[in-house]
Amino acid sequence: MKHCGFAQMCVAATMAAGLAGPLSGCGTSAPPIDEGDAAPAPQQPETVTSFPEAPPLPGETECKVVVRTGIPVTSAQHVATCAPVQYTTNPPSGGDHWGIWAEYKRFESEVPREMYVHNLEHGAIVLAYRCASSGCAEVKAALDEVRAEAASDPKCLLVPGGPEARLVMTPDSALDTPVAAAAWGATYTATCLDKASLARFVADHYGKGPEDTCGDAGAVDIDLPDGGAPSCGDGPGGGGGGGGAGGMAEGAPPEP
Repeated sequence: MKHCGFAQMCVAATMAAGLAGPLSGCGTSAPPIDEGDAAPAPQQPETVTSFPEAPPLPGETECKVVVRTGIPVTSAQHVATCAPVQYTTNPPSGGDHWGIWAEYKRFESEVPREMYVHNLEHGAIVLAYRCASSGCAEVKAALDEVRAEAASDPKCLLVPGGPEARLVMTPDSALDTPVAAAAWGATYTATCLDKASLARFVADHYGKGPEDTCGDAGAVDIDLPDGGAPSCGDGPGGGGGGGGAGGMAEGAPPEP
């Protein structure tokens, strides 16, 4: 990841989108949000659809980007690890979730939605994709570029050994579109690769969860055999098996 900071990422996204001013929430002098001020102000639900000049991905008929914001989240409780949760948006934009969360990195294995919603609660952005393994290289490369260019969150860099930013990249077989992103109360879906709009979404909605915190201590790396992932038996988000009481994986420390 580049240590460019979100201010530089916002400038890049602004230039790519042809905007004259800085993106929302991207001021260079504003301090990190304190946890006591992390709860975002209520917003009205809004859906914005655009049709960028980019070729549709295989299996799609047009290039269409849909951004939904102000999505109400009525519950954000911890449920038992491996308990399935039904979400009202695709990808999820908040809701009940497991007591464990994923490390902030690019994953090759599919992160369960009930796990990455906990990342969203911490103010993370999840970059997700659904594509055939034989034709996925371009999609993964584009999302990885957006992830790398959005690095260096000051709150994360203060954590010894922590990640550079609260960003998770994962395959998600339950998506309706080949490209998606999620934040607390907001979703991005696309049938094509439009890095400008995706970078704008990351810039606008990063750090907007009800818990403005960063750190991998106690987080799970599902790509590693010893990464702390629960054994749920039925694949991502499936029931059966799991961790200890209260929705925590066995051996995981308590987390607010």
